[in-house]
Amino acid sequence: MIHQNRVRGILTGTILWGVGVPTALTPLPATAQSDPPASKAEAEPLWVARPVTSPGEFTPGIEGPACDADGNVFAVNYARQGTIGKVTPDGRGEVFVDLPEGSVGNGIRFNAKGNFFVADYTNHQVLEVNPVSRQITVHAHNPTMNQPNDLAIGDDGTLYASDPNWAESTGQIWRIDPDGTTTRLAENMGTTNGIDVSPDGKTLYVNESVQRNVWAFTITPEKRLADKRLIRQFEDYGFDGMRVDVDGNLYITRFGKGTVVKMTPAGEILQEIEVLGGRPSNLCFGGPDGRTVYVTEVEHTRLVAFRVDRPGRSWQKFLNP
Repeated sequence: MIHQNRVRGILTGTILWGVGVPTALTPLPATAQSDPPASKAEAEPLWVARPVTSPGEFTPGIEGPACDADGNVFAVNYARQGTIGKVTPDGRGEVFVDLPEGSVGNGIRFNAKGNFFVADYTNHQVLEVNPVSRQITVHAHNPTMNQPNDLAIGDDGTLYASDPNWAESTGQIWRIDPDGTTTRLAENMGTTNGIDVSPDGKTLYVNESVQRNVWAFTITPEKRLADKRLIRQFEDYGFDGMRVDVDGNLYITRFGKGTVVKMTPAGEILQEIEVLGGRPSNLCFGGPDGRTVYVTEVEHTRLVAFRVDRPGRSWQKFLNP
């Protein structure tokens, strides 16, 4: 997650926090290309990133990508803070909605009905957006949330939210039931950030940006968390967004390193993909077959994408026609 009044500096693998200004954009000679049709997508090489939007279309708060069933990509802070942008399959971007006054979004997740939820970290709440009417409602609000950051969604529509306190390097995890009821599931953690659910719905994965830990919890039948266990601790660079594919492998953005790591649930690194910029903040699966990973990249304030071998878990569950 990227605050509107905070940028991250990376020096020798150490995250530095403080007030800053957007970095200068590096000009690119290539024109941004949208996700190609299925036949062309299948011919693309795996694990090779390409630009999707031009530099500067988003603000340095670019975050929270999510795809709908038509292949459109939604991400926060398009053109200005407090918006959600929509990038169509042919590469056209627009401000899709302006969030309520004072709201700034972060993670986005679609449900089975086609609506999407937005973590509104400035107002301690989760918003719901109807993409047909573009109506925005408050799905859940809890003033004891620090700043809901990223979202995961279970098969039954239950949301799980990471909730970091960046100033204290601590964090929490919340469950948000379909009726909007909020329940704190874990506290006294590090800076909780990327979060997702395993394909069988029995495990919740959460990473901690500053501490560089990736944790797994068992989701009990009562939708509580148990059996906390460390999958892997990384030696350098921070984490941000995280998603799971249909095989249960984790894709994690390495903020400052400029890569996305593909890792097994046991912590084995399978791939590490460079993403054309040093500050990837989040990612999602989409495209014509769920095998295109879209990455929000802060250094050049744009979307990039690369092809992978297997679809994303949420794409298969909620978006696969």
